[in-house]
Amino acid sequence: MKPKTSACHDPQTRLFQVELRSLVDARHPLVRLAGQIDWNYLEAELGGLFSQTNGAPAKPVRLMAGLQYLKHTFNLSDERTVAQWVENPYWQYFCGMKHFEHTPPIDPSLMTYWRRKVGDDRMAVLLKESIEAGFRTKTITPRSLDNVNVDTTVQEKAIAFPTDARLYHRMLELLVKRARRIGLELRQSYVRVAKAAYVRSGRYFHARQAKRGKREVKRLKVFLGRLHRDIARKAAADPVVRASFHRWLALSERLLAQRKDTSPKIYSLHAPEVECIAKGKAHKKYEFGNKAAFLTTSREGFVLGARGWHGNPYDGHTLSDSLAQAQQLCGDSRKIKRAFVDRGYRGHGYTGEVEVRICGPGLGRNFPRSLRRWMRRRPAIEPMIGHMKNDGRLGRNYLLGQSGDRLNVLLCAAGHNLRLILAKLARFFVFFWAFLALERGGLPMLSSRQAAWKCPGTESSGFRPFLAA
Repeated sequence: MKPKTSACHDPQTRLFQVELRSLVDARHPLVRLAGQIDWNYLEAELGGLFSQTNGAPAKPVRLMAGLQYLKHTFNLSDERTVAQWVENPYWQYFCGMKHFEHTPPIDPSLMTYWRRKVGDDRMAVLLKESIEAGFRTKTITPRSLDNVNVDTTVQEKAIAFPTDARLYHRMLELLVKRARRIGLELRQSYVRVAKAAYVRSGRYFHARQAKRGKREVKRLKVFLGRLHRDIARKAAADPVVRASFHRWLALSERLLAQRKDTSPKIYSLHAPEVECIAKGKAHKKYEFGNKAAFLTTSREGFVLGARGWHGNPYDGHTLSDSLAQAQQLCGDSRKIKRAFVDRGYRGHGYTGEVEVRICGPGLGRNFPRSLRRWMRRRPAIEPMIGHMKNDGRLGRNYLLGQSGDRLNVLLCAAGHNLRLILAKLARFFVFFWAFLALERGGLPMLSSRQAAWKCPGTESSGFRPFLAA
């Protein structure tokens, strides 16, 4: 059924329990941020995705959206987010609770089901509302959209480094495990000899004995081929076995048939959508995941657009869709004027209203000084992507499938925006406290790092990185 209303709208109070609004500090950045987000808009946009008549009432939209915001703002897993929610009254107030709760509001797995229910298309509403909150808190202004930076990166998937030996051995283990689960009798499982060959191959390659290592890899492939053909013969005669092994036999057949020049290749068995992308980095030649495009303001580094791509498209071919998405999220009343890109976008073919400038050494000599200044700001998007990878969850994606890749990009962008807004609100309170200290007289003027320790509620809420001087 349709989601419940948030507990903060319930006029009924509980006996012997203190309301959260009397417990939390109204000056805390999270409390102030909760008042700047239009929760009614989120409920109107996302509440209609649930059935109006069937099933049990869904959880409140503010609770589920708030948990997604908190997860990607503070770089936590679903389990850690729910566990810390029980301990933190500010998180409960942010999610719309009226009284302090001593039990988890949901099972952590419900966050996965909720993301799957909303989908990657509608999840952009969370990013859009974070942008609107940035305008309301004046973290960004309409003038911030005059100059934006666009760039792409690789969102790595949570997989082990792919090698032929690892893939053959893991595929063999999965087939044997599934056969034992349904009681299928195999001619030979090859579990013991395959494990020994896998261990020897790793030792040989480590000792720079490539011929011996390749020989063990070939043995692993032979073992997997024999097991695949054995199960395929039994599946052809038994519909139950065929239904149980349909997906796994197709995957093992692709794995056995792929060669050096095969495209697309399988790099992970639990995530076959993973792609091998070369970005020209000296420390990491290849990355395994999917491409992600970001559009940020040139001055503040605020994310206005984020999108995940599959098929490893050319950077220039993603520019039109990135600009269109950012313009849609910002609204028709706010126009993006100039976009600055690197040399990887040459030949982009964009023909819209936005002025696109390709930046690089020696490319801005004949332009006015004001334009050269913004062209030199183009690399400012690089540390923003680095923050999303280190402080957010962009560095390693744990969500399943191609839809999970696109969802994670959007939520990482929303979490990055909320971190910038929280830093803005925290700095405002620090400066306000310092001003009061001067008015009282006799108190020394503190730096923003020193004053951060005086900001109530920030000692244990993870705001120290945002209050650096």
